[in-house]
Amino acid sequence: MNKKDLIESLQSQGLPKFIIEAFASVPREDFVPENMKQYAYEDTPLPIGNGQTISQPYTIAFMLSLLDLEKIRNKKIKILEIGSGSGYVLALLSEICLKAQIHGVEIKEVLIERSKKLLSRYNNLMIINKSGFSGLPDFAPYDRILISASAPNLEIIEKIANQLKNTGILIAPVQNSIFQIKKHNENLENKEFPGFIFVPLVDEWANYLFFSN
Repeated sequence: MNKKDLIESLQSQGLPKFIIEAFASVPREDFVPENMKQYAYEDTPLPIGNGQTISQPYTIAFMLSLLDLEKIRNKKIKILEIGSGSGYVLALLSEICLKAQIHGVEIKEVLIERSKKLLSRYNNLMIINKSGFSGLPDFAPYDRILISASAPNLEIIEKIANQLKNTGILIAPVQNSIFQIKKHNENLENKEFPGFIFVPLVDEWANYLFFSN
């Protein structure tokens, strides 16, 4: 499958146009290891080293669609991604939300060093090298939170969801399901979408690393 095939496949799933356009703009081959580049546009997860993967394009697109960004993507919003890995989803978010302040959390320092170089053209990103189990309260509250690795239980996700603004949305995998959590005042409403596979969220602390263009 080449890039054109992948874009057509995503279009056939009825995903929002602005998400499709972001996938067309960001070269996925830049975010995978050299020996994986020939598979960059297969609709499948790929290993990126250190026991981590870059998620299946359809899964990423589906999670982005659940964030419900269309009405707010041209506003000065704040977004957090936990488990930013190669930086591919951060790049997609930056393409979609040009005015957003976007924070990424990644525990693997080597992945941050790689993504730092790949994302240097974006001036609205900050990546922090730490565990994502407690979210990122220093910069809360967020309009949207995306967790790109699987949490062991819903309780952890709901604690992180408290860092949302009122009417904010969190999307996260818990084991083999994706959950959409919406915050209304102090109440959390969740909806489950089963049938997905993710690498687990890692719990370990490291140092802060910041970058901007």
